[in-house]
Amino acid sequence: MYYPIVTRLTELRNMAGQFEVVPYSETWPKTFQALKARLEPALGALCRRIEHVGSTSVPGLPAKPVIDIDVVIEEDDQLEDVIERLAAIGYAFEGDKGVPGRYAFASPPGLPDHHLYVCAEDAPELRRHLLFRDYLRRHPEEAAGYGELKRRLAKENPVDRVAYTDGKTGWIERALGMARHETLPTSTR
Repeated sequence: MYYPIVTRLTELRNMAGQFEVVPYSETWPKTFQALKARLEPALGALCRRIEHVGSTSVPGLPAKPVIDIDVVIEEDDQLEDVIERLAAIGYAFEGDKGVPGRYAFASPPGLPDHHLYVCAEDAPELRRHLLFRDYLRRHPEEAAGYGELKRRLAKENPVDRVAYTDGKTGWIERALGMARHETLPTSTR
C-alpha cells in the first residue's frame, strides 16, 4: 500500500513563523494523557507504550506549547501497520525527516498541538529522548538553566526555529553526556 509522505515544503512551512517559549503549564501532562487515550485503541497491540517526551514532559520547564509524543513499537517491521492505523484516525506519515529510526506523523486538525513520532524499542533517538527527559526530571537546577537558555534563544530568534534549535544543541549534547555518565555502572566510571 502507498502512503504519501508530507513534503519537505510542508516541514519548512511548519518551521517558519513566530513561536514562543511559555512558562510550564500543568495542562501539558493532561493533554498528553488525552492524546495517549486516543492513540492506544487505534494502535492496539502494535504499541508497546507511549511516552511523553520533550520539554513539556519536564515539570517546571518552559517550552513551546507543543506536546512531543513517542509511540514505541517492538520493531520497524511493524511500521506499515502503524502507518495504516494512524492514517485511519487522521495522521499523515512524514517519513523520518532526516532522523533514522524515528518516524514522524502530522496530526489531524482539531487536536491540541503535538508532534507524534514512532520509534522501535531499540531506536537510538528514542533512547536520547528518554535519557534527556529523565536527566532533566532528576535535576531541576539543570532544567532551570535549560529553560533560561530556551527563553533567551526564543527572544533572540522569534521567527527562526532553526537558529533556536541550533542554539540549544551544545547544551543538549552536554546534558546527554552527563546523563550517560550517571547511568554507567560505578565500576566503569
